[in-house]
Amino acid sequence: MSRRLASKIALFSVLAAAGSVACESPQSAAAPASGPAAAPAPGAAAPPEVRIFKKPEAATTFSVQTIKGQRLSTADFKGKVTIVNFWATWCGPCKAEIPDLVALQERYRDYVQVIGISEDEDAPDVVQRFADERKVNYPIAMSNDDIRKIFPGVVALPTTFILDKDGHLVQKHIGMLNKAMTEHEARAIAGLETKANVLVVEPDQPVGLANAAEAKEIPGVDLKPLSAAKRVEVLQRLNKEGCTCGCDLTIAKCRIDDPACGVSLPIARRIVKEMTEGLPASR
Repeated sequence: MSRRLASKIALFSVLAAAGSVACESPQSAAAPASGPAAAPAPGAAAPPEVRIFKKPEAATTFSVQTIKGQRLSTADFKGKVTIVNFWATWCGPCKAEIPDLVALQERYRDYVQVIGISEDEDAPDVVQRFADERKVNYPIAMSNDDIRKIFPGVVALPTTFILDKDGHLVQKHIGMLNKAMTEHEARAIAGLETKANVLVVEPDQPVGLANAAEAKEIPGVDLKPLSAAKRVEVLQRLNKEGCTCGCDLTIAKCRIDDPACGVSLPIARRIVKEMTEGLPASR
């Protein structure tokens, strides 16, 4: 195994652990008299670890208009754990985690508010039909420059930001959420009983695309001139086709995790050229 491959595997292991676990504060051990019963800890061994950012900063207040035309603001979510989930209809991991978010919203409606931010470039009614088919029970808004400034660094989908009851950013997950761990996280931050242990961590984390995240931006490759449909088509291919540098990653993930890679960049550019000029695929 090459040193480069070994280091990437080690990085992914750390990120997978950080991205899949849930969060709690030390003061949240005592549960209120009411509220859903605590989720059982996965397995019978050590309890899960919940990670929250050290000295979490208050997120900028924001207001969004949902695809149903409803105006929502930060004040509407005060007192609840807010889960801001960036996703897209073309993103496989995003679609896979929607049922878990729906179940979480249903079970913890008094304590948790999920908000979906669609990165689709289709019209809102297309996204609404998609959401209706999957019985999404939480509000969805279309992404825009203002919301991206408040929640920066969304280079892959899904990306999820977790705000505590006072609007402080306590965690960020890149990649598909783990159902059980997300429930532990939500319970802990909401002040409900949980068997999870609490770890306070620094907010600075390497990007790394763990948990089946799909890149929506490719370092070194300009996708802006492409039409929305073609951009999705190109991204899907870059998120599936493997790099040949020895990293065992997709081309998109290699570009994100190692922008200096001299193998993935020409492959990515070649794919874009082939797909935009209608040339046959070649490696």
